Amino acid sequence: MRKQAWLRAAAGLTAAALVLTACSQKSNEGTSDDNNDSAAQSAGWPETPLPDIKEGKKGGTFRFGLTEPTAIDPYNAQESEGLLVTKYLFTGLIQVDPLGEVKPGVATKWEANDDCTEWTFDLKTGTKFHNGEEVTSASFKRGWERVAAKDSASEVAYHLAGIEGFDEMQAGTATSLSGVDATDPAKLVVKLADPNCEFYLRTFHPVFSPVPSTAGSPTSNPAYVEQPIGNGPFMMDGPWQHNVGIKLKRFDDYNIGHAAYLDSVEITITANGSQDEYAGYQNGTFDWARMPTPVLPQARSTYEPQNQWITRNTNGMNYLLVMVTQKPLDSAKARKALSMAIDRDAIINGVFKGSQSPADSLVPPAFKDAYQKGVCDACEFNLDEAKKLAKEAGLTEGTELNFQFNVDAGHEEWTAAVKDQLETNLGLKVNLGGVQFTDLLNNEQQPNSTGIYRAAWGADYPTPGNFLEPLLSTGAIGAPADQPTTGDNRGRYSNKKFDDLLDEAKGEKDDAKRVTLYQQAEKIAIGDDLALIPLWNRTQHRLANTSKFINLRMDFSENPDLYEISTK
Repeated sequence: MRKQAWLRAAAGLTAAALVLTACSQKSNEGTSDDNNDSAAQSAGWPETPLPDIKEGKKGGTFRFGLTEPTAIDPYNAQESEGLLVTKYLFTGLIQVDPLGEVKPGVATKWEANDDCTEWTFDLKTGTKFHNGEEVTSASFKRGWERVAAKDSASEVAYHLAGIEGFDEMQAGTATSLSGVDATDPAKLVVKLADPNCEFYLRTFHPVFSPVPSTAGSPTSNPAYVEQPIGNGPFMMDGPWQHNVGIKLKRFDDYNIGHAAYLDSVEITITANGSQDEYAGYQNGTFDWARMPTPVLPQARSTYEPQNQWITRNTNGMNYLLVMVTQKPLDSAKARKALSMAIDRDAIINGVFKGSQSPADSLVPPAFKDAYQKGVCDACEFNLDEAKKLAKEAGLTEGTELNFQFNVDAGHEEWTAAVKDQLETNLGLKVNLGGVQFTDLLNNEQQPNSTGIYRAAWGADYPTPGNFLEPLLSTGAIGAPADQPTTGDNRGRYSNKKFDDLLDEAKGEKDDAKRVTLYQQAEKIAIGDDLALIPLWNRTQHRLANTSKFINLRMDFSENPDLYEISTK
């Protein structure tokens, strides 16, 4: 998932941070004591059980709030809000359930050749777009080329990187993906420039969606961008009303699985994020909501006994994006000094009311087979070592550090707490500033950007590689040093050993061996170089109207599972 306004990825992944608003309490402060005592360790709040999914009945309208998306068209859907809409308007080759299990989508089966440079997807025949047009292999080729075209200026096109012909389309020297064969309507064959034994997982991202022949390009057909015609369980009910709302209705001819149960979905574009969502839930306007930080304990005590509370540890990470090529953080020692001077437990207990858990890795614990507990040894609060490393790195008293976050998304108090700790513990002068989310993303990309940025990432697809490659690989910078980045490696970290391990992992067919290679790569980028600074694992809390609906759960992307929700 791309990094996101409240997740942003992340990633995302949202891409992918916390669904929290500013707290009225005093910011948690650091300590000037020369000792290594931290606040009480936080393990986060326990998860609530997943519901048993029952067969539903048709009917009902499900209502909730979101902030304004960047896009709901697959060519540029990127943060959690836009991806939520897009994923229910379109069904791709595969689907992923809330626990990360891969299920068939339009593809009934898929297989790679011996070296994972060619993938063949057998497609279910007879599936339809919302306009009645049949979905075929050509629909997928058309959708992918629409994304890859230079003129589309897609910010998520990089997911298609590695397909033969992609580089040429991005350069504007080709108009088609030479590596995609759609001559058989029921079979899609994809040739890759390099081995990738996880390519099929990538296709879960909506950027790989099929589009009908009427879609045109994003520049030639803006009406489609505002009201996409997809092949998913829901269809648009009128165009996107910017800063007002988006309405969806059930697509009755959906046959990739059962048709959705809900008649319709009403999404309100909120001005104040989780504050408006929580108020809307309390007054009965919304059936699903995120909550401001200060009300979490009260909301939990009120709604958990009513079975209207959801807590899940999800596949994402909250972290500080670091500009690693620019002073003052152009050395691993400087970055580790910063990280060790942050008392994560104190912030979690003081700001987040104990509802989160401190991070000690980039690949989160939700990836049980790949998670390396403590791979980020600099994620542990250690003031003596922080001061020592700061001195060695030249972080002297009064050194200025820029720190930026996006406003209206709940980051004011915890970023203030980090500022206080860094100033108190290391004597830095932290220039903390809040900007609109679009400005934050733009500022991150600039070649002269310095310091740290609020960031978070959620997985686009279920593999640890989806954290490591887009956020840290050299190829994901996407631009020379003197130009804005075009990929998600906004900090411009580059390490050949790390890149080589990622390439080796992608070409490894054995799942266990591949995970080991990913772990070795994470050890280099996070354990040794600390190219990003993990803060806390993603634990998400939601309110859900179980008095009216059944099958209420978060999907893989932390959104309401609209496909399964049914009225009682």
